[in-house]
Amino acid sequence: MRFPYRWLYPFFLGLVIFNTLRAVTDLTKDGTFWIGSIRLHIIGQIAVIIMCYFFDRRMRKRLQRRKYIAEKKQSSPKEYGIIFLTSAIHINIVLVIGQYIGIFHMGDGIIDYMLINVVFLPLLLIYYAIISTDVMNKNYNEQVLQLEKVKNQQLETELNFLKAQYHPHFLFNALNTVYFQIDEENKQAKYTVELLSELLRYQLYNVQQKVQVSEEITYLNAYIELQRIRMSERLILKTNFDTELTEQKIHPLLFQPLLENAFKYVDGEYWINVNLKLENNKIRFIVENSISTEIINNPKNKGIGLENLSRKLELLYSDKQTLRIEQKEDSFSVELIIELD
Repeated sequence: MRFPYRWLYPFFLGLVIFNTLRAVTDLTKDGTFWIGSIRLHIIGQIAVIIMCYFFDRRMRKRLQRRKYIAEKKQSSPKEYGIIFLTSAIHINIVLVIGQYIGIFHMGDGIIDYMLINVVFLPLLLIYYAIISTDVMNKNYNEQVLQLEKVKNQQLETELNFLKAQYHPHFLFNALNTVYFQIDEENKQAKYTVELLSELLRYQLYNVQQKVQVSEEITYLNAYIELQRIRMSERLILKTNFDTELTEQKIHPLLFQPLLENAFKYVDGEYWINVNLKLENNKIRFIVENSISTEIINNPKNKGIGLENLSRKLELLYSDKQTLRIEQKEDSFSVELIIELD
């Protein structure tokens, strides 16, 4: 726990004010510092310190009530004028009462009152400016922190919403039902359902945590195999997964939308190339597919999930990721680079 140093500030302010006053009065008169009764000086010192603590408390409460602090707006001349007048009134009331009950000894009467006001008031105004800045910065930092918390909550909510798109529990349960309804002799259908079930199981139970790249590669191979079954046999598909990618940790399901987009829009010469590499502690995933003129000219064909994926990458990896999209006359390519922790 940090020591609350601010509680020492009024103490040192009291020391500075009282001893400045003593220097002004004593040295200008007899040239001797702290001349007179030591007892009265000590009592006066303690009284001034107490007064400074009272001033500090009142001013901080006043500043806390003001709304301009959040905007980092400095105190106006009018504000300082009010502090000056109220401080002068309180100081002189305390001096009168203190002299009456014997705490203070105002030897030269009006001269001592004037000297005290001349010394005390400027120093109190300087101190007010200091605590005003202190309170302002504290409140501003608290508001910035609060805004960051709200922002993080909003981002977390948005991220959970994006992740929720990969939570098809109902479909997973339905597939289990369909699987047991398929005739035992229809092995291809059962194999397809098994593949889809494995994909859904991965999406359901790994989406909230980082996974090893090897697990993600297993998922991608299953996804590619499922897409192969439904695609035409003339599809030319090339995949290359770096064998160095094994235990590195990444967020799951970041590559699948890019694969899905390629399989959906592949046309023309009908080929897809998939590459996943490890380069300088970065994962580089490239998906390329051929396209036709009809797809290029259709404004509705903007790709599935690319916008959501881009937003998800910003939330998960911030500036540690790069997503590049390039469209040529006869091909479409997407490159995703993720810097590993």
